[in-house]
Amino acid sequence: MYYSKTEVQSNNIPESRLANMELLRIVSMMLVVVLHFLWKGDCLPPLSQSSISNQDYLAWGLEALAIVAVNVYMLLSGYFLVESRFRVKRLIGLLLQLWFYSIGIGIAAAAFGYMPEDGFSIYYLVQLCLPVSSNHYWFMTAYVFMYLFAPVLSQGIKKLTKKQFQIVLFLMIFVFSVIKSVTPVRLAADMSGYDCIWYLCIFMVAAYIRLYGLPFFKNAAHSFLIYLMSAACIFGITLLLRVVYMKTGKLVNMLDICYDYNHILVLAASVALFYTFCHIEIKNRTLSHVICRIAPYTLGVYLWHEHIVIRYEWTGWLYDIIEAPDSPSSLIIVTLLAVTAVFVIGIILDMLRSLLFGGLHMLLLRISAYRSFDRWLDGIVIGQKKEEIHE
Repeated sequence: MYYSKTEVQSNNIPESRLANMELLRIVSMMLVVVLHFLWKGDCLPPLSQSSISNQDYLAWGLEALAIVAVNVYMLLSGYFLVESRFRVKRLIGLLLQLWFYSIGIGIAAAAFGYMPEDGFSIYYLVQLCLPVSSNHYWFMTAYVFMYLFAPVLSQGIKKLTKKQFQIVLFLMIFVFSVIKSVTPVRLAADMSGYDCIWYLCIFMVAAYIRLYGLPFFKNAAHSFLIYLMSAACIFGITLLLRVVYMKTGKLVNMLDICYDYNHILVLAASVALFYTFCHIEIKNRTLSHVICRIAPYTLGVYLWHEHIVIRYEWTGWLYDIIEAPDSPSSLIIVTLLAVTAVFVIGIILDMLRSLLFGGLHMLLLRISAYRSFDRWLDGIVIGQKKEEIHE
């Protein structure tokens, strides 16, 4: 979600720092594409197979570096939302963007003969028209629910003392991350981080960072080193689990557990990469402007290539143009080409969407009902602040 200069200044975030955060938003979306390419481009062999090549090891190593992507994107959102007032127009704008891709790509795909494997059905129609409720884009479903809960969580967090917040946050991380990270079996209630609950936890982590900070991540170099060490641990423990499996035939369901979004190592790597960019200051005004100009369109990158009729097709389209990787060096090259192509197409598409439908978007956002609802919410917040002052 993009924040205007006015909103940034009201939250005491200088524009140069915003450029750092928006650069991280761009990087995290590129890492999302890396994850999707490695998996859907058949670059990640099952860890249970008897033979794994150097290229395969490299692919799992890249996966360890990129697995922080979604957590980082949600950390960014939570970092800004905790000090931002809830706006219905933001939610409506997000839903309009979702419908543009969900329905628009569905119509365009049908015109070119692309349909789900099961063909057209009522369920497919529901997935196009109700992308949040049908979990068409699982990330967006979790994001929308997090956004709806954000104002409630923000107000609750600000009622807690720092010590109380630390206790609550510790318990949440322990219950939803630490336990699953050390238990030698898959837990029935564990969704591997593909759910709203985990991103509410991420919101809490981002809120704590925004309100109190984590002095442990003292500079960019130190933070980046922790990110690399965490990624190395993810990769190393995975290889160790594979050795155990190859010798005993046990723990087959645990081989890739370190790559779950809610694994404690992934959380540590995510926070470390987040802090790496927090400590970097972009002083070049031209570069800062370019970054802040591109970043608002990054969500379009996700929405186009993860559409239900495209998500398992685009890697095939890529391999029709270039050969699938067959060596470690070609894996690096093809991955870079895939990320560049998907990212550039997504940015261009979202720019066109904004240009073509910007007027309609603004018209809907100016409907008096939404503006009145926002004013009503503001009145509640102002009233609460006055009561606190009198108390």
